[in-house]
Amino acid sequence: MLKFFSVPIGVSVLILAAIWYFLGFTAFVTAFLLVILEVTLSFDNAVVNARVLSGMSEKWRGRFLTWGMLIAVFGTRLVLPILIVSVSVLVSPWTIAKLAAFNPVEYAHLLEGARYSIYAFGGAFLLMVALKYFFNDAKDVHWLKSIERHLSKWGRIEAIEIGIALIFITTISFLVPAVAQATVLLGGLIGVILFILMQGIASSFSVEADGVTRSGLALFMYLNILDSAFSLDSVVGAFALTTALPIIVAGLGIGAWFVRSLTIYLVRRKTLDTLTYLEHGAHWAILGLALSMFADLLWHVPEIVTGTIGLAFVLAAYWSSLRFRKSEETA
Repeated sequence: MLKFFSVPIGVSVLILAAIWYFLGFTAFVTAFLLVILEVTLSFDNAVVNARVLSGMSEKWRGRFLTWGMLIAVFGTRLVLPILIVSVSVLVSPWTIAKLAAFNPVEYAHLLEGARYSIYAFGGAFLLMVALKYFFNDAKDVHWLKSIERHLSKWGRIEAIEIGIALIFITTISFLVPAVAQATVLLGGLIGVILFILMQGIASSFSVEADGVTRSGLALFMYLNILDSAFSLDSVVGAFALTTALPIIVAGLGIGAWFVRSLTIYLVRRKTLDTLTYLEHGAHWAILGLALSMFADLLWHVPEIVTGTIGLAFVLAAYWSSLRFRKSEETA
């Protein structure tokens, strides 16, 4: 296990030590908390990514760790929030980028103002990921059996997950302040449409439902969009701890690296094949994160609550998987 995390641990120690040396102990503690925030909120992301990554070639797995890592650190956690703020306030991205670099307090204020579009998009995309999984009528292994069996049966209705997501987004848009209703509705629709497009791209490459044969490029795109949806919550939450952009990028970037290393570990060890319910728990955690992002549109939901919900589902599924495996071995 150590070989999967030795490089991330070594580089992380150097980065955190440099932050302590040049910026002080407070900055070090903040960066460390951001690492914990990112890992906690994205732990279920690693499990879902592992299932998708298992159907990719070794070449595309390598690109997921290299190019994908650059996209995750600089694209999702630096460029994407700037673009979202730019669209929200109708100002050029370059102006927002300069504001982020030289006036981070004002940038954090604008980012907070754009949270309606951010949470609506991220919540809608993640809601589609969870619903698509649970409404799969071909799914015959269930963790929370009394619930998942019924959801699987309802999956026989064509595109039921799309209908439920659109109804949910429309309902939420009427509950938020009037000035943000159009923003929430548009952000949610973009999230749903983007998920449908990614599914369509995957299907056009003859993607099998069980993930055996997949297009590397299509899945690479899907994984990075999924990572972006997971990370939007932590990016916004990071500014509650600090407005220093280098510390935010360093802390969230280290966390993202650990999550991706964990993904590779799960794939290499074929963990999802031996821990039967771990993927189920991850998707329940995704559903919890999606609902938390929608709830944050109405009232503030602390990041510790969101992270605890996801971690609790994954750990419960892990424990259930161990019990199931033990019972199988005994039988």
